[in-house]
Amino acid sequence: MVVVLVKVQRITSYTDPETLRPGKIIELVEVRRGSGFQAVGMGEESVMVQRMLQTAMLQLQSMGLMPVSRENLFPKIILYVTEQEYDMLNVKLEVNEVYEVSFNDGSIVFKRPQGIG
Repeated sequence: MVVVLVKVQRITSYTDPETLRPGKIIELVEVRRGSGFQAVGMGEESVMVQRMLQTAMLQLQSMGLMPVSRENLFPKIILYVTEQEYDMLNVKLEVNEVYEVSFNDGSIVFKRPQGIG
């Protein structure tokens, strides 16, 4: 399983041209740490602490309390979903909020990171 922290960059409403059903375009970006501490060879607790610190920094940046470095934002996922599909995600995605995206056995799962809130 791979877990990535992403931030919602933009949400745009649209109408599907074939079905005329309303939907959303959701743009997610990954925030990478180019020169940050890397927990290579560390225990599971160290990796968890590193992830919590990265999430806390992203939260501070999203609230405008810490500058965001544009070069550290990388496009990750763009979702084109109907309103029904969006509801089936079971997560309300909001602009500038941070989420964990996990990729495992052919599925993609969105959830709020632990330790923030």
